[in-house]
Amino acid sequence: MKNLVFDIGGTAIKYGICENDKLLQVNEIPTHALRGGRHVMDTLIGLIRSIMEKTACDAIGISTAGQVDSSKGSIIYANSNLPDYTGTQIRRELETIFHLPVAVENDVNSAAIGEAVYGAGQEYPDFLCLTYGTGVGGAIVHDKQIYHGSSFSAGEFGAIVTHGTARTFGSDFFDGCYERYASTTALVNATSAFDPSLTDGKKIFERIGDEEIKPIVDCWITEILFGLTTLIHIFNPSCVILGGGIMVQPYIIEQIQSKLDQNIMPNFAHVKIKPAALGNTAGLLGANYLASQYKKQLDHSES
Repeated sequence: MKNLVFDIGGTAIKYGICENDKLLQVNEIPTHALRGGRHVMDTLIGLIRSIMEKTACDAIGISTAGQVDSSKGSIIYANSNLPDYTGTQIRRELETIFHLPVAVENDVNSAAIGEAVYGAGQEYPDFLCLTYGTGVGGAIVHDKQIYHGSSFSAGEFGAIVTHGTARTFGSDFFDGCYERYASTTALVNATSAFDPSLTDGKKIFERIGDEEIKPIVDCWITEILFGLTTLIHIFNPSCVILGGGIMVQPYIIEQIQSKLDQNIMPNFAHVKIKPAALGNTAGLLGANYLASQYKKQLDHSES
């Protein structure tokens, strides 16, 4: 099976072709997200047309920012980072134009499915997946499928309240919440307040040996632990997979694993903390799997 796959983020649209579950060359172009949802769709349609002029595909898989109704392939909600994207009927529009099955899923959920089928979660039917970046994203995998909740919004782990005294009623939804303290953004804000040149995770960890920087990083890792402790006690998972570019740093996983047992009850201590294995291809591979499954479902219903 040959699928055309896309990963739509606020900064870039990554795309490629998966043939027999092997991801061929990956390309990317700027999203220009602030130009709005119509611009994103027009860009997507243009890319698909260009690729399909050269090669035939069996299905299309879309991993995208925003809250997604995967049963309809539509955007339930997208924030101001991608204006006028809310309500976009991605599946309906693309299937009408290209007459191919189109699977659409939230980007974190797609990445989690990618890890479940092809990556760090292959041996676990059930696990949690968290990504640390601008915010904190989450996904719940049960029996190799995404648990979506009642309105396709389960897994908003970044909204866990970890600092109740920082929260006031009627304020921002994320005041006092996990992502304000445990995201990569939070780490960069803390370190750049000390040294303005520390503008990303790579620069920060190049100086992890500095006596001024290490305590800041360790404090941030403790914030990560606060959220993980809550989630582990709620879900009792056998594995938690941590993704996002910052998680390529071995120091983070080592510190979390070494300190976790001190923060959870003994009967939860079997949980494994693993870094994501697929890097920035997880969403594309997840979209490929979902597109293949959706096509098989349609073929079965027609037979």
